[in-house]
Amino acid sequence: MALIVSIAVISVGVVVLAFTFFQVQDERATLVADLQYRTHLLADGLKESIEPSFANYSTSTLQGIVDRFANRERLVGLALYDSEANLIVASEDLPSQAGARASLAARVMDQDEVAGEFVNTERGSTYLFVEPLHQGERVIGAFAVVQNAGYIDEAVADIWRESAVRILVQVVVFSMIVIALIWWLFFRRLRAFADLVRSVRQGRGTLVEAEGADTFFFPLASEISKLSSSLRQARSAASEEARMRLEKLDSPWTAERLQEFIKAHLRGRPIYVVSSREPYVHEKVGRKEVKWSVPASGLVTALEPVMAACGGTWLAHGSGSADKQTADASGKLRVPPDDPKYTLKRVWLSREEAGHSRFSNEALWPLAHMAHTRPVFRDEDWHAYRRVNGKFARELLKEIKTIQRPLILVQDFHFTLLPAMIKASRPDAQVALFWHIPWPSAELFSICPSRREILEGMLGADVIGFHTQQYCNNFMDTVAKLIEARVDLEHFSITRAGHVAHIKPFPISIAFTDGEEEGAQGGEPDKAVLRELGIRTDLVGLGVDRLDYTKGILERFKALEFLFDLHPEYLEKFTFLQIAPVSRGTLKKYQEYSEEVTAEAERVNARFGRGGWRPIVLEKRHFTHKELTALYRLAGVCLITPLHDGMNLVAKEFVAARGDEAGVLILSQMTGASRELKGAIAINPYSAEETAEALHEALQMPKTEQHRRMKAMRDAVKNYNVYRWSAELIKAVSSLG
Repeated sequence: MALIVSIAVISVGVVVLAFTFFQVQDERATLVADLQYRTHLLADGLKESIEPSFANYSTSTLQGIVDRFANRERLVGLALYDSEANLIVASEDLPSQAGARASLAARVMDQDEVAGEFVNTERGSTYLFVEPLHQGERVIGAFAVVQNAGYIDEAVADIWRESAVRILVQVVVFSMIVIALIWWLFFRRLRAFADLVRSVRQGRGTLVEAEGADTFFFPLASEISKLSSSLRQARSAASEEARMRLEKLDSPWTAERLQEFIKAHLRGRPIYVVSSREPYVHEKVGRKEVKWSVPASGLVTALEPVMAACGGTWLAHGSGSADKQTADASGKLRVPPDDPKYTLKRVWLSREEAGHSRFSNEALWPLAHMAHTRPVFRDEDWHAYRRVNGKFARELLKEIKTIQRPLILVQDFHFTLLPAMIKASRPDAQVALFWHIPWPSAELFSICPSRREILEGMLGADVIGFHTQQYCNNFMDTVAKLIEARVDLEHFSITRAGHVAHIKPFPISIAFTDGEEEGAQGGEPDKAVLRELGIRTDLVGLGVDRLDYTKGILERFKALEFLFDLHPEYLEKFTFLQIAPVSRGTLKKYQEYSEEVTAEAERVNARFGRGGWRPIVLEKRHFTHKELTALYRLAGVCLITPLHDGMNLVAKEFVAARGDEAGVLILSQMTGASRELKGAIAINPYSAEETAEALHEALQMPKTEQHRRMKAMRDAVKNYNVYRWSAELIKAVSSLG
């Protein structure tokens, strides 16, 4: 549109300028002709008075005549020249430039005819008119009249100024008209056509109506209609294939197979997901611009593709600065923003309810992770935690008010009380709680002052899922020791107050289907992204983590220091890129950890850095999935060293991105992912020496060994991807009756 408007504006401007140019030329010619005519008449009148006295060479009389007429309007001055073109008489205010034009006077006398020219003087533009003086038939001198011509330039300038204002007004008005016409005749119809094409792509319509609706796009609609027909056939075939695969356990799980699975098992019942973190955040950029992003979160990485495939409603805390203005009055909007597939309902929390986040992140988070950080239990935080669970319960109950046997997937440690709250009001609801982090031993969990309320709230769920069997065992042991309940180790169920909760392992994964991740193919990756980050070495290592003390980033930097000490041959040849977007930045512990990470990176760089090479490149900004995929493909080594982690999906994302089956994964044995990714080099994250040697091994590993290990890991991730994870979780809860 900008190009079209620009062309239209330029065209209007050129036309108006051309018109003004000719108008100016015409006006100037008219004013000049008028000035010449008036000057000629004036000169003829004065000549009759001057010639007799000039013949007698009476200079005093001539001076009197000149002075008497010199003060007339627009008359700058008069001058008389003798037969030799010498100035003999001139008015007092005659500009020197005009009086010095003896050559013009000489030419007039030689040719015995009048002449005039424009002269720029200190008093501005003037018109100098010279007429010969006669005695009989003989030329005896010349008479010059100097007129003010500045008003001509002023008149022309006024025309240009008026034209500029006219051009501005015309451009504004014309631009508005052009924009309105373009919008009405083109973009409005194009948007409607795009909506139809989108509905076809999403399987909600056909282009038959588009072909007949607007002949403007008929050629395009005709071609796209043929494509849509092929797309419908392919989608139908994929759906049929997915339906046939439902009962085949060894068939790969895809978004299409999950959709068919949902249709078969839920029969139209919607899915509701509840989490603290939202899948899409809208933030203000500047005064008016709003941008959306996907937060750095394993939970979002896993669940977003599932919701995109199945649809439903996702309830989450609206934390973005522009979240309210992008949602409707009830806090709802369709997402993803560029391709809506499900509903996000944002729940707003007050400042007083911020204690919910503190209890989750300063009490439950360190309690669950063996990272040697002491949990902080505050009564006010616990009360806020309970209030927020209650608020989410009320919002969810509004959503499911008219839904029979709704299926609810509660996510993580932020909502341990929610399952029991929902069951108290809606016993028919089928509720699953998935715990995304480790579950500690009974002895560790027993230090939590709110342990009974938390366990009782969780046991309101029909199914409680963990990443590993070990976490399931820990939870069963915790319940057996801390509250009154019947623990069935044979069927892995817990009965309390007549309600049965089933405890099962569901190792979460990513949306990796056919052995290829988006962006994992397509030739060699562009190394320009590394150069932009200041990385120019051939050997590159990569770490991707939220800036969290459980991720072992400080221990990782210590291992890099050991590597350069033990193997100095890597100096200036190997660079480690650590991506660590800020997480929970309002909490003091996380602020301190961020400062420690920065200081440690600077210390290692100061010790080993040479010239423009830095051994550690630390980036704390958020990277998109597309940017990370490119970096996964460029890194020869991915180093993941959490001190304790429920699963760690970064490891699986790295594996999925390596369509070339190259690269080496070094993985902490304290992660859930280490139980699945047997092709990784397993390390103890607390041992810097062991990690350094693992790095050396990875950098020296032959390509054949890299391929063997990577292929095994890619098969493992593909065979148990997030679509299978969600299908097993949904089947477990929906099949309970």
